[in-house]
Amino acid sequence: MKTVKDYIRTIPDFPHEGIMFRDVTTLFGDPRGFRMAVDQMLHPYAGMQIDKVAGLEARGFILGGALAHQLSVGFVPIRKKGKLPGKTIEQAYQLEYGEAVVELHDDALQPGEKVLLVDDLLATGGTMEAGIRLIEKLGAEVISCAVVIDLPDLGGRAHVEGLGMDVQALCSFDGG
Repeated sequence: MKTVKDYIRTIPDFPHEGIMFRDVTTLFGDPRGFRMAVDQMLHPYAGMQIDKVAGLEARGFILGGALAHQLSVGFVPIRKKGKLPGKTIEQAYQLEYGEAVVELHDDALQPGEKVLLVDDLLATGGTMEAGIRLIEKLGAEVISCAVVIDLPDLGGRAHVEGLGMDVQALCSFDGG
C-alpha cells in the first residue's frame, strides 16, 4: 500500500547543485495520493474549532483550499509582496541569500479566530514563522501548522515548535 511519501518525486540538483528538490506536483496530480494527503492532514484536527485555513504561497494554496473546503471554513492566502490588491500588512523573513516579504489582507482575519496554517514543505521555518506573525498581528490564533513534508535536517520544525506552535507533517526526508 502506497504512502503519501511514495507519491512525492525527488529531483536532484534543482534549483541548485546539491539540492534534493521534493516535488509535490506528482502527489497533487494523482487523485488517490492527493485525497490521501488531504485526509491525513485533516485527521489531527477532527473536532477542533477552526475558523479559517491560511495557506502560504504557492503550494500551500492548493492544500489550504482543499482543507478549507473539507472543513467548511474560509481560506486566506498569504502571498508574496505585491500580489494582493487590497490594503495589506506585511512580514519580512530571511532566505538563504537575502530577505523576502509576505503579505496578508488587513481584514482577512478577525481577532480571536482560530487558524490552521498550511504549506507543502517545512525547511528552515522562516516562511512559516512569517505567516504566524501575520496571523497574530491581526489578533487571530494559529492553532497548528500543517505540512506534507518536513525536512528535519534544516531545523524548521524545531524552530516553529520553539515559537510554541504545534506542527503536523505527513512525512519527512532526511538530508534536506
